[in-house]
Amino acid sequence: MHHFFHKLRVHAALLLDSAVYGSLTDCIEYESSAMPSVLILNGPNLNLLGTRQPEVYGATTLADIEKLCVDAGAALGLDVACFQSNHEGAMIDQIHAAKGTHDGIVLNAGAYTHTSIALMDAIASVELPVVEVHLSNIHARESFRHRSYIAPVAIGQICGFGAKGYALALDALADVFARK
Repeated sequence: MHHFFHKLRVHAALLLDSAVYGSLTDCIEYESSAMPSVLILNGPNLNLLGTRQPEVYGATTLADIEKLCVDAGAALGLDVACFQSNHEGAMIDQIHAAKGTHDGIVLNAGAYTHTSIALMDAIASVELPVVEVHLSNIHARESFRHRSYIAPVAIGQICGFGAKGYALALDALADVFARK
């Protein structure tokens, strides 16, 4: 719903110009063709990026990644919203709320990738395209990280490219939206 009100504020000035919009119906049609929206959802411990195991995750902070996502999204014609939580239930709530608000999700579930059937079920229930992202190559790390509960319900997985993986995921979603 927040996405809708943001768009409403942005386009409210356009309503004042009757030469541009002859009626509210015209505005609604314009709103329906607004930029696709993507939720960037980050899981546990990603708030510590930049200080947590920089030899594995690099020096890039979560704020840096969020800015990269907003900038990359804008270049692709995507509206981007970011959310991070260390709590599985809050992440599930965000996935549920994404249906009807966002057109896709970029998800770095952190360690929940390897343990959360609940996240997998939430993704399956909203029927949105999801790209799974990991900063490190999870397949080159400890064996318990090789199993992803997200992968079976995601349209793809990008791992090992650091923060650039988020931009790659947004590019992939932009291609999916263009084919609709």
